[in-house]
Amino acid sequence: MTSAEPARPAAPREREVKASVLAAFQLVEDAHYLGSDRRPRRHRARTMAERAVADRKLARDLRAS
Repeated sequence: MTSAEPARPAAPREREVKASVLAAFQLVEDAHYLGSDRRPRRHRARTMAERAVADRKLARDLRAS
């Protein structure tokens, strides 16, 4: 390790684990909602907007904890 590299934490933080689990869940949800079937563009846009709102709420809740 050189002085230019940041020091690594001794153990993973709990928040990193939560993010990993949430990312896996999001992949499953994406596969479910955005699968191979074709949906109207309006429906896809609404789904993406709802997910964006949920993601922002989750980010806000994680910062608050």
